Amino acid sequence: MPTLTSSQTASAVKDFSLASQGRMNLEIAEKRMGALMKVKERFVQERPFDGLTIGMALHVTKETGVLVRTLTAGGARVAITGCNPLSTQDDTAAALAEEENVFIWAYKGETKEDYYAYLTNVIGQKPDITIDDGCDLVTEIHTKHPELLGEIIGGCEETTTGILRLQSMAREGVLCYPVISVNDNKTKHLMDNYYGTGQSTFDGILRSTNLLIAGKTVVVLGYGSCGKGVAMRAKGLGAQVIVTEVDAFCALQAAMDGHRVMKMKDAASVGDLFVTVTGNLHVISMEHMEKMRDGAVVANSGHFDNEIDVKALETQASSKRRVRHYLDEYVLRSGKTVYLAGEGRLVNLASAEGHPSEVMSLSFCGQALACEYLVQHRGALPNAVVTLPANIDDTIAKLQLEAMGISIDELTPEQAQYLASWQEGT
Repeated sequence: MPTLTSSQTASAVKDFSLASQGRMNLEIAEKRMGALMKVKERFVQERPFDGLTIGMALHVTKETGVLVRTLTAGGARVAITGCNPLSTQDDTAAALAEEENVFIWAYKGETKEDYYAYLTNVIGQKPDITIDDGCDLVTEIHTKHPELLGEIIGGCEETTTGILRLQSMAREGVLCYPVISVNDNKTKHLMDNYYGTGQSTFDGILRSTNLLIAGKTVVVLGYGSCGKGVAMRAKGLGAQVIVTEVDAFCALQAAMDGHRVMKMKDAASVGDLFVTVTGNLHVISMEHMEKMRDGAVVANSGHFDNEIDVKALETQASSKRRVRHYLDEYVLRSGKTVYLAGEGRLVNLASAEGHPSEVMSLSFCGQALACEYLVQHRGALPNAVVTLPANIDDTIAKLQLEAMGISIDELTPEQAQYLASWQEGT
């Protein structure tokens, strides 16, 4: 259970004494997030969020901590909680509790009751802007605190799952303020989802299992940006990769990328390691797990913990025990064993530290600049899912290239004129 910090009695973290380690982790992350540091430098001068409160439901990691510091540097008060019960880094949470103008409620292993109580605490700060990862904060405001809707400038959403929920709200006409889909930035979904998810998923799996990936058959369920990243890393580690899909074009891409594509009912009996990245529920069912080889490992890297039917596994297995770091052994009634990593939650955060700082710098540049865009266009945006202009995405890419010390060519005036014209032919 968390303890109240001495410096901010409104905040709750697991262990205040972890703050020193959290500050060091934030320091290292800042050194690797050069693009976001450039945004922070400008925010210090321009103060775009003076007088505003930003409410956040994000994974409380060291990278998120750097985003919090960037927003407070721009004048914001920040109220933050987690967006997944197992994704908080307790040392980072303790460090943030010491920061000026930051209120935080988060600890790793939150109960469901605390999870929703902490969302309510964030909402109680009456945010002018919301930042969400999975849409839980937006949902809670719309369903339980409608009196705040008229005062909120807008929101930002980080992940594909949240965007799907927001699009559903917009279709039904119940979304009451504009929400920017940061996930639609190329510098987010083609970087964070692809490179970040691929690397961090295997980081989590390896910390939990110490499994040799080379020579194994890895089944990747879903071949969106996240699934592509997971499959790429599995192949790079020497695995044979099978992809399962419901989308015809994504399945075609997987086949063209050299992976075997088949139905899950067929893949279940041949895989050694299964990774879900679909955003949908029960893509690994109990029926599938009963077909798996003895000793198969299942893991999820989608946002919610319902991609694997963990409830059925809990009720139908004959025994369960925790055998390693966030690795649970289930003995099925057939006598076969299935291992579940990260309790079926985001394995890259439950069992590891999430995406590396460099890739999160890109995502959180998007969040910071999306908040600024909302302020600049207050009252002018529709109550819908909004995409940032391409020039902001381009700015983020340039900031990252600068941070990496990479220079690129520029169009000559003649080249620019040629691309802008239509008269010149063969």
